[in-house]
Amino acid sequence: MKTVKVYGPGCKRCEATAVMISDAAARLGVGVDVEKVTDPKAIAMAGVMSTPGVSVDGKLVHAGGLPDETKLDAWLSS
Repeated sequence: MKTVKVYGPGCKRCEATAVMISDAAARLGVGVDVEKVTDPKAIAMAGVMSTPGVSVDGKLVHAGGLPDETKLDAWLSS
């Protein structure tokens, strides 16, 4: 199971990112635990300067805007 964190204030893009991750995981048959991190201090401590940010298993892989579906699949498959 992969641990995925979505960093952001809870805006529409952040919510859409969380849904995209869940949908991609279901499509790929990968188990994920999606956590939404909304605390500004925690977001800054993770190194996210532009939201939404995404980390997979503790590694920041994306910041700013909606992630590309191809990249999302690669993050979850590796």
